[in-house]
Amino acid sequence: MQALAFATSLSCTPRRLPPPSAVSAPLRHHQITHSMPPEKVEVFKSLESWASNHLLRLLKPVDKCWQPNEFLPDPARSFGDFVDEVRALRDRASGLPDEYFVVLVGDMITEDALPTYQTMINTLDGVRDETGASPSPWASWTRAWTAEENRHGDLLRAYLYLSGRVDMLMIERTVQHLIGSGMDPRTENNPYLGYVYTSFQERATFVSHGNMARLAKEGGDSALARICGTIAADEKRHENAYIKIVEKLLEVDPNGTMIAIGDMMRKKITMPAHLMYDGRDPHLFDHFSAVAQRLGAYTTDDYADILEFLIGRWELEKVGGLKGDGRNAQEFVCGLPQRIRRLQERADERAKKLKPLELRFSWIFNREVVV
Repeated sequence: MQALAFATSLSCTPRRLPPPSAVSAPLRHHQITHSMPPEKVEVFKSLESWASNHLLRLLKPVDKCWQPNEFLPDPARSFGDFVDEVRALRDRASGLPDEYFVVLVGDMITEDALPTYQTMINTLDGVRDETGASPSPWASWTRAWTAEENRHGDLLRAYLYLSGRVDMLMIERTVQHLIGSGMDPRTENNPYLGYVYTSFQERATFVSHGNMARLAKEGGDSALARICGTIAADEKRHENAYIKIVEKLLEVDPNGTMIAIGDMMRKKITMPAHLMYDGRDPHLFDHFSAVAQRLGAYTTDDYADILEFLIGRWELEKVGGLKGDGRNAQEFVCGLPQRIRRLQERADERAKKLKPLELRFSWIFNREVVV
């Protein structure tokens, strides 16, 4: 997810950030719980057969899935061959700039916080895994999705470890901090909100990993490009599943679903790693996001593009039979991409007047990158 590893938390993020002393700490909102009316739980129970037929088929059998070892130097080979493969990996990695590794580390950390994301989905009323091994199709999907996603962090972590370009101790501390801190996506135990959130997030991670694949290829590391591209393909398949859920909800409950979409978009989609912390920089996520924006790995334009994609895929402009709040949400959401782009244009104009900001990241041994 992601997811993001590796994504900006705001719908319009300026290209310059104030120094850490002037930036607010990671935001934890007032938390609302169990906002879905209890009777709506029946909607999800009634869709269990649909979930079995339309979600679970999007999963791949384990023996058909790629595994991280397929992309990495093989320690089972002779010692000399293994060393040669590691040396080749490090040679390719040496051509990529520090800012690329800042974003790749942020992506990996986001993926590695997977326990938090499974926990979040299991807070959703009507679809949670009640026992830890429930046969419910909703629970079966969540466990299998988690198992597929688990490979992403494993692969990126191993690549970064072998590259020699990053401080693994600080990365590992950041992962532990992040899992301990959790996430606050403001989904309110409400699966309507939760599945809107995951639809956006999986699209965002697909875009981000795809951009990182392109940048790796341009930087001369075709093997890393293949790694990022393979992860992006997984995210695309998972995105399709969550989008299908929201499509079905729009079919059976258009007004309630439209209100949920509007609610999540008014809140802005908070990226899952927004509480990341390395023990040093209390504004680490803001700084990571600024580098991702500058590098072109995940930008405000991407955010607006994702929203436009979802509006088109869900055909939100055509949804009929809406009541007052539903119609208001429809109007707001369908006009939001253009508003985001206008705000970003103004932010870009302001940013041109600012001096470049140098940021140090513990992940790359406190070296500076410019945003």
